[in-house]
Amino acid sequence: MAYSSDIIVIGSGIGGLTAAALLQERGFSTLTFEKNSYPGGSCAAFKHKGYTFDAGASVFYGFGEDKSSGTLNMHTRIFRKLGIDVPVISDPVQIHFHMPDGFDIPAYYEKEKFLGTLMERFPNEKEGIVAFYKELGSVHDILSSLPPGSLEDPIHILNVGSRHLGKILSLALKTFQSMGKSARKYIKDEELLKFIDMEAYSWAVQDAVSTPLVNAGICLADRHHGGINYPVGGAGVIPAALCDGIKKFGGAVEFGCDVEEILLRNGRAIGVRLSNGDVHTAKAVISNATVWDTFNRLVKDARYNVSETKFLRAPSWFQLYLGVDAGVIPEGFHMHHILVDDWARYNEPGGTIYFSAPSVLDPTVAPEGKHVVHAFVTDEVDHWKTYQRGEEKYKQAKERYGASVIRRTEKILPGLSDAVEVKIFATPFTHERYLNRYKGSYGPLLYPGQNVLLKPQNRTVVKDLYAVGDSTFPGQGVIAVTYSGVSCASYIARKLGNPLSYL
Repeated sequence: MAYSSDIIVIGSGIGGLTAAALLQERGFSTLTFEKNSYPGGSCAAFKHKGYTFDAGASVFYGFGEDKSSGTLNMHTRIFRKLGIDVPVISDPVQIHFHMPDGFDIPAYYEKEKFLGTLMERFPNEKEGIVAFYKELGSVHDILSSLPPGSLEDPIHILNVGSRHLGKILSLALKTFQSMGKSARKYIKDEELLKFIDMEAYSWAVQDAVSTPLVNAGICLADRHHGGINYPVGGAGVIPAALCDGIKKFGGAVEFGCDVEEILLRNGRAIGVRLSNGDVHTAKAVISNATVWDTFNRLVKDARYNVSETKFLRAPSWFQLYLGVDAGVIPEGFHMHHILVDDWARYNEPGGTIYFSAPSVLDPTVAPEGKHVVHAFVTDEVDHWKTYQRGEEKYKQAKERYGASVIRRTEKILPGLSDAVEVKIFATPFTHERYLNRYKGSYGPLLYPGQNVLLKPQNRTVVKDLYAVGDSTFPGQGVIAVTYSGVSCASYIARKLGNPLSYL
């Protein structure tokens, strides 16, 4: 059979681009199809009236320079392998949390400074604070020494296990633990435990009890090692650099190409059909779509359908992209913030405000004398089901809801309403339409108490069809989906006879 390429990738999310770039560099031919005119999926950026807005993600791990780090500084290692330079700016604070009853704490890059601030508010929990964050650090220490690869590849498991058996066994035990239950072993103060819930909710949109300890060890320990870094020019620089890497080694990323169907023959994936009718074939197909979009929309055989209830479905978002007068942002204002008005509803739709101002670190993303503001809250498509996209009532509803979020944000930025000069609002409908994501969801989550290894890996029930992105292990977040891309590329490369070298 004559193939269009060795591997076809559906969607230019970070997981798919990472897999394509590493496979292309290794000598495999890759062809990536993206429905939009720009790459990145939820980690994209767009320009409007002189502003560069991050479409979604803006907190980035993985750019550390520690050469002994294995799993965690993957962006640095990947771009070094591709020979691509991605300049970044170090952020001294991961997130500045603003919570009820005056509980206000920045999560500093400097670990001792962060822990000291917590101890100052909770002097009776000093020992518990040290012990809990030490446990997160122990997860980081294990992961940072293990090279990334596929957990489905027995050769990789054998290689890593023979060199790091003790660490592998320790990590295996930790996969049965949750972040919240671990915290409760050491800490009793309810307000502090609520903050730890917010530490989890900030990226996992689940409380700490529902969040695997291993995931927490990646995000909440690495901020004190590799740190948080912002790419110069905005979030879209990361997928653009991956595309450059793919093209550098002879691969192709085709924009404006919407995949309509994954083609199957005798139970295996053989290629894709685009919405324009074009057919492309490959030895392997990688889907960057959610598990529901992959098997309920792209794979037409109903025998492979995946019930929505197989996983918890993470919410979608209502997002505000604002261009504001620079005078509203005070000197020393941090880039990332989370605002909780009421503990009783922090995990309800709209209950927590996520907020970033990238231009305080990188002035290039806003015109002179202006700042970029990106605010968002969890939301659901059901909230908007009575409206039709484009109708006046829909526009008015977006304006009202956006104005309410701006007013709430004035708790940390007084005068924001009067400083807004440019505004764009995006509902779950927007996410569903632009990202081809089922109900605009942030992706599938494990049920509380499930082992993190129960998250789907890269192989699927369809032979030669693979998955990357937040539907696969380890889950949500840019560094997590990057891992899924590395893992997938590693597995496919070995299967096709030319294994990747470790990063």
